[in-house]
Amino acid sequence: MAYLLPWLVRRLEEALDLLLPPRCAGCGRPGAWWCAACAQAVAPIQPPVCFACGAPWDREGPCPGCREDPPALDGIRSCCLYAGPIRRALHQIKFHGRFAVAQALASLMAEGWSRFSLEADLVLPAPAAPARQRERGYNQAALLARAMAARLGLPLEETALRRIRGAPSQVGLSRAARRENVREAFQADPQRVDGRRVVVVDDVCTTGATLEACAAALYRAGARSVWGFTLARTPRWV
Repeated sequence: MAYLLPWLVRRLEEALDLLLPPRCAGCGRPGAWWCAACAQAVAPIQPPVCFACGAPWDREGPCPGCREDPPALDGIRSCCLYAGPIRRALHQIKFHGRFAVAQALASLMAEGWSRFSLEADLVLPAPAAPARQRERGYNQAALLARAMAARLGLPLEETALRRIRGAPSQVGLSRAARRENVREAFQADPQRVDGRRVVVVDDVCTTGATLEACAAALYRAGARSVWGFTLARTPRWV
């Protein structure tokens, strides 16, 4: 019965979304889920970037962080910086499950996808911890992946990659601690990923630890390549 409550709350919010005028997820103004002013305030991440982690970088070779400790996947790309209205909009998706907001931001993800010329045979959302998903009733990465895949016409598999153990929150942890926190936390289905080019979608890239752990499971299952793709990234890895 306790697990039904998040589902009921989400259904109620969806019903209210249909009845009430939408309010911008970035600033709260009525009229649209994502207004023109907030769209203008987004700080897109433009090439050139570090070929490994995707951070803005205008010199030859990888950025200093990736020279010292390269990410354990083919690469990561993010659409914009995690700041201002994007930060507030992602909170609406992450903590309130607003799929309408994810749909409104899908255009940003489609633009980022084209900007970095990404290709994929399969798009997967980064899985949430089972207990957290039961508590919230949704996975914010899946909401974004679903909206983006529909916009771009890409194949989406929401269950080919799953989380097999929970972990404490990543907030406040160093990169090394984040990696250890999610090590071997994921499992992929070889029948659906073997030999395929896979892109894992998440909301925010902070250190890339979650995306790397997802990639490790996908490589074990035979994926030909694995990229991470997020709507936003923090200005600096910690």
